[in-house]
Amino acid sequence: MRALARRRLPRPIFDYIDGGADDEVTLRRNAAAFAQYELVPDVLNDVSRIRTGTTLFGERIAWPLMLAPTGLTRMFHGHAELAVARAAARHDLLYSLSTLGTTRLEALAETFGGPKVFQIYIFKDRGLTTEFVARCKEAGFHGLALTVDTPVAGNRERDRVNGLSLPPRLTLKSMLSFALHPRWSLPALTGSRFDLANVSHKVDALAAGPMSLFDYIGGQFDRAVTWRDVEWLAAEWGGPLAIKGVMTPEDAKRAIGSGATGVMISNHGGRQLDGAPAPIDQIGLVRDAIGEGPDVICDGGVRRGSDVVKALALGATACSIGRPYLYGLAAAGEAGVNRALSLLFEEFERTLILAGVNDITQLGCRHIRRLNELWC
Repeated sequence: MRALARRRLPRPIFDYIDGGADDEVTLRRNAAAFAQYELVPDVLNDVSRIRTGTTLFGERIAWPLMLAPTGLTRMFHGHAELAVARAAARHDLLYSLSTLGTTRLEALAETFGGPKVFQIYIFKDRGLTTEFVARCKEAGFHGLALTVDTPVAGNRERDRVNGLSLPPRLTLKSMLSFALHPRWSLPALTGSRFDLANVSHKVDALAAGPMSLFDYIGGQFDRAVTWRDVEWLAAEWGGPLAIKGVMTPEDAKRAIGSGATGVMISNHGGRQLDGAPAPIDQIGLVRDAIGEGPDVICDGGVRRGSDVVKALALGATACSIGRPYLYGLAAAGEAGVNRALSLLFEEFERTLILAGVNDITQLGCRHIRRLNELWC
């Protein structure tokens, strides 16, 4: 699906999905790190029936996977977030909508009746954040995920080279790529206006013409956010809240102490701080620090269902995916997302069977080793 997405999208748009920051060391490490772990199977267990259901953000889901928030989703397919949400509903999974999404949160809630989370930032304009909280309550969202790893935009050099802007800008260098992809370009040019649907009413980022992603992000995010702001948001929301971008056990403890109910171990898909550790390598440390109660979500690098099994064995509650479903969306719309989720679940279930585990609650450190050494 990644290969098909690459063929169907203009180069600047594909690179926005596929790329990372600086030398993309962390981007590559996120996925490669899973290969450093071995699964140690049990045998002669009854695996005729496999129990995969779990609870995330206080809601039941079919298996321990959530669809991460991704911005600018309409760039990849005209049906955008609604196509992804419909596929998530078919698989009984949790879907997270981005603040920088291209579908209004109210429209998403009308379409998707399943468990849903809104990914939120604490903006310089606190009134905008307060407004989002109120809108999410009114629309029936089940949780919030506060992203904390973007005080400034990462150095995403592919986007700089391509001149990616809001809306995408046809530079001389990229014009040929857009022209050679009419299945993408014609609907994009003739369809509805590209819009950051949840923020454009308050911060009209597109009013004065194309604005670079870097300028937009740098102008709206607040570098002065602290743990006191997390305490404020937790009290304002009063429901399940995960802090997205936590990488250390110390920060995980601060997150729970500030009112969060969980953490998303994440380096923003390798798109922010290049050189940061892979999320899977931090799971055990974070779980040991905060105990068994809070959600611990491994966000980044998942490319197979077996990766989810490894994360659970290390102590994660669930995993979160972004690029895998975006590749599917770009390749074939809702059907592509559905296919990506089906493949991942088939691999997840098969791995559990081959590991001799009939209930995900039985997964533990005895089922996993790193480089032939006991790890957790």
